[in-house]
Amino acid sequence: MAFNRKQKLRDNIEAIRTAFILDRENRTATTEERAILQRYCGFGGLKCILNPAKELTDAVRWAKSDLELFAPTVELHRLIRENSKDETEYKRFVDSLKASVLTAFYTPKEITDTLADVLADYSVRPTRMLEPSAGVGVFVDSVLRHSPGADVMAFEKDLLTGTILRHLYPDKKTRTCGFEKIERPFNNYFDLAMSNIPFGDIAVFDAEFEKSGSFGRRSAQKAIHNYFFLKGLDAVRNGGIVAFITSQGVLNSSKTSVRNELFSQANLVSAIRLPNNLFTDNAGTEVGSDLIVLQKNLSKKEMSQDERLMTVIQTDTKTDLTDNAYFIHHPERIVHTTAKLDTDPYGKPAMVYLHEGKTAGIAGDLRRMLDEDFHYRLAMRLYSGTIRQAGTEERVAVQKEMERPAIKLETVPPAQAVETPTEKPQSAEEKPEIEPRPKYSAGVQLTLLDLWGMTEEVSQPKTAKKKKTAKKESPARRVTPKSQVQTTQNVTAVPTASTPKNVTENKEAKADSAAKPADPDDIYAKLD
Repeated sequence: MAFNRKQKLRDNIEAIRTAFILDRENRTATTEERAILQRYCGFGGLKCILNPAKELTDAVRWAKSDLELFAPTVELHRLIRENSKDETEYKRFVDSLKASVLTAFYTPKEITDTLADVLADYSVRPTRMLEPSAGVGVFVDSVLRHSPGADVMAFEKDLLTGTILRHLYPDKKTRTCGFEKIERPFNNYFDLAMSNIPFGDIAVFDAEFEKSGSFGRRSAQKAIHNYFFLKGLDAVRNGGIVAFITSQGVLNSSKTSVRNELFSQANLVSAIRLPNNLFTDNAGTEVGSDLIVLQKNLSKKEMSQDERLMTVIQTDTKTDLTDNAYFIHHPERIVHTTAKLDTDPYGKPAMVYLHEGKTAGIAGDLRRMLDEDFHYRLAMRLYSGTIRQAGTEERVAVQKEMERPAIKLETVPPAQAVETPTEKPQSAEEKPEIEPRPKYSAGVQLTLLDLWGMTEEVSQPKTAKKKKTAKKESPARRVTPKSQVQTTQNVTAVPTASTPKNVTENKEAKADSAAKPADPDDIYAKLD
C-alpha cells in the first residue's frame, strides 16, 4: 500500500482526538476506539506540520505540493490547543510533534510479528519485557501475542504518542519520558528488550555514562542510537536478549569504541541489513536500517570472528564504498532484490537496497535469516539457565535473611581483646583448665623468699598467666581482705581442683610487700 500523506494525517488526528476524549472521561477505550488509536503512525514523513498554520493567510507560505494538507494541519493545531490546559502545555505538545518528524518511522507490523515469532519458536517468551522507544506499542503487541502475561515497561518521549500508548495498554507500565530516565534498580532486570530505536547525532546525558571509566560508554552519549544499545544491554539480565532496529550509523561509524564495548559484554546473535524501502508504506521515506540481535554474556572472554568483523570498517572493492566489514564478508545477510549505487538521506554516496516484494517479501526473507542465525548462535542454555539461577539466588537470599541470627555487639577492653582474641566466654562450671594443675595437691609449700616478702623474681615469668587467671577467675571466688593479708603466709591453703592457688599466693605476697616497704636498717633485707 502506497503512503497516503493525507490519509495518514487524518488517521493521526482522529487517534489524538480519541485519546483526549478518553482522558477527559477517565475511562478505558472500547474495541472501536482501540482500532482508531492503533491507526496512529506518528508524524515521520509529514513535515508539513512544521509550517505555520494558525490563520488562513499562512497558506500563502506553503508549497503547492503541500496545500492539500493545510486544512487538516490547521485542524490538528486547533484540536491540540483546545485540549491543552494553557499556552505552555500547547507549546510542549507542538515541540514534541516537531521533534518526531525526522525520527518517527514506525515499523510495519509484519516485521515486528516476524521477529517475535522467531523468538517464540526458540522459547524466548519473556516474563519481563522492555520497550525503550515504544511509539504506539507495535513491538509490545507482537510479544504479547506469545506472552500475554508479560510484565512490560514501555517508554515513549513524545507527549501525544505517549498518551495514545497509555490508553492502548492501560494494564502495562507506560512512561511518557525518555529512556535515560530509567532507574538503576532495573539494571539486569528484563529478559528481552525489543524496539525500533531513535537515531541521529542527538546527544543524551547520563550521569553514570559520564563518570564511566570506559571511553566507549562516555562517547555513546553523543549519538542516541549508540546510547540506546548500551543502556538496553545494561537493562537486560545475563543471558537476556536485545533486538533493536536502528540506523546504519551504529555499524558503519568509523568510531569503533562503542562496538568494542558492545561485544565485550554481549554475543552477536544476528545482524541483518534491511532494505531502504522498509518504511515506505508507513512513513513515505527510504532510509537504510539494520536489525541487530545481541545476547548479554557477562562471563565473555573473547570475541568471535564475526564480532571482530563488526568492529572493523572496510572499503568494498566492488563499490569502492566504506562499509562494515561484516556485510562485505556476508552479503547474504542483506535483505534485498535489487541494489544500486546512490546517496543516503544526508547526500553521501551509499548503496541503496530495495525489495520488490515490499513488506510481505521483506518479512519472509527476514524470517529465514533470523531462523538460521538463531539456530547457530542463540545460547538457550545461557538464556534459560540464568532464569533458574536468578530464581535460586532470590530464594537463597530470602532464606539466609530469615535464618540470620541476631548479632549482639559488646565493647571489649583493649587489653583483654589483645590477650584473648580467640577465647569464648564460658560459665564457671564449664570453664576448661587453661593452667596446669598445682604440683602438690596437699598444699602450697612456702619458701624462704616467700617469708621475707621477696617474690619479685619468682613471679615475673608468670606475669602473662596472672592476667589470664585474673580474667578467668570464677565469680564465686572472694579476694582476701587487706586486714588478713599478713596472716596468709602462716596458713597452708588447700586449692580447689579447678583453680590454681600458687599464683594467687604470689600475688597477695607481692601486694603485702608493696604495702610495707622494707626497713633500710634491716640487715636481712639485702640477702639473696
